[in-house]
Amino acid sequence: MEWYLGNYWYVLLLLLLPLLAVLMVRYLKWKKKRREVFADSRFHEQLFEKKSGFTKFFPALYLIATLFLIFSIIDLLNGSEVVKTNQRLNNVIFLLDVSNSMNAEDIQPSRLTEAKNLMVGTMQKMKNDKVGIVIFAGEASSIMPLTTDYNSAETYIDAIETNSMQIQGTDFLKAIRIAADKFKNVAKGSRKVVLLSDGEDNEGNEGAAIQLAKREGITINSVGIGSDEGAPVPEYVFGQLMGYKTDMNGQTVISKRQTGALRKMADATGGTYIDGNNINEAPERIIDALSRNASSSETLVKSQNANHYYQYFLAVSIFFFMLIYLFNPKRDLNV
Repeated sequence: MEWYLGNYWYVLLLLLLPLLAVLMVRYLKWKKKRREVFADSRFHEQLFEKKSGFTKFFPALYLIATLFLIFSIIDLLNGSEVVKTNQRLNNVIFLLDVSNSMNAEDIQPSRLTEAKNLMVGTMQKMKNDKVGIVIFAGEASSIMPLTTDYNSAETYIDAIETNSMQIQGTDFLKAIRIAADKFKNVAKGSRKVVLLSDGEDNEGNEGAAIQLAKREGITINSVGIGSDEGAPVPEYVFGQLMGYKTDMNGQTVISKRQTGALRKMADATGGTYIDGNNINEAPERIIDALSRNASSSETLVKSQNANHYYQYFLAVSIFFFMLIYLFNPKRDLNV
């Protein structure tokens, strides 16, 4: 328990003690003068009851009893205490692939929907980590700064579609560049990325992305979404299905998950590759990966469940008041 004397109520309570002492001294002087006015000092023994030696300590006992009473009140009013805790914190940026291949429906209802659900499921298991969101395809853009407001994050996630990026492709380097810029005020030991992608249409720059991530102290945890068998890529115009993507020969393109680059980036930066096709298991695995090498931060937390000791102070106060009561024959200091 720590008492915070910056709280003016506590200071005022403590000031009652010297105020009481001053009043008591003035009262005793006034009482003595009144006796001298009433009769000459040589008649005091006959006119007034002789005090015991113990009653001479009554003023001091009153002050001590009042002091412990004030301590009990202060402790009772102090409903919280400041506690130092070591918390393992991360700053996590979700890099979400929004290229057209993420519309493939080999993972129901689609790869993109699966990725969005994984992001929400992971955030629901987080406690104090800050999260940000970057979407990318052939270009990249930050859509949410680092924050602990997970409810707002879910709102951003719901609005993400593959048409959010005009330039298609899968440019990992541009995504890592945006993440590095968002991490500029974050200690390197706390920089974590969760990369959700099917890995297809890779621009072939994962090597440069790895070098940038290592230079910036970023750990990449990659999540592969999509099946090895693959599926056609739907093409939408204003939300209406217009057909499926075809190649130069008019053949329907089958999009398959490509995990090579995703595994490579995770392994090279000390991260973990995670199969994102199981919505029930993947969020927990992502949390486990983020928990590795998480930085510790000493934080002052004001706990509302403070330990109180007012009962002990109150017991001491009552003890001294009882002494005054029991050893004063007439139960009154004024006699």
